[in-house]
Amino acid sequence: MAELNRSMQREIIMTSLYQIFIYEANKIEYDIKEVIKSSLEIENNFINEIVYGVLEKREELDNVANKYLKNWSIDRLGKTDQAIIRMAIYEIMYTDTPNIVCINEAVELAKAYSDDKVKSMINGILDSISQSIDNGKDIE
Repeated sequence: MAELNRSMQREIIMTSLYQIFIYEANKIEYDIKEVIKSSLEIENNFINEIVYGVLEKREELDNVANKYLKNWSIDRLGKTDQAIIRMAIYEIMYTDTPNIVCINEAVELAKAYSDDKVKSMINGILDSISQSIDNGKDIE
């Protein structure tokens, strides 16, 4: 199997989170490791870190997202969009990945999996979060 670049890894993260959110919505039991394994043949630390991290910090990530979603809340978005936003906010807040990379990767996923309106919204939210961080503001 070819080496997975970060964009491919993020797509697996998004897919895994989407699956988990669907299982939860339908009250279906799941094993996080098995969900990830269904999209990935080998262990991948980056993918594991982000998937587990998003699930662990979901409430905090949702609070940040909701603060920047004008007159909207993250739970009203589609499961794919929720996965993209939560992953990007997690990566902005908890990894060393440059914010612009997190934003661009999320927008690329949104281009492929969301409609233009949602893509623009995701770009706007993440850009606002990034600017707040850059300006030393508390995003929570």
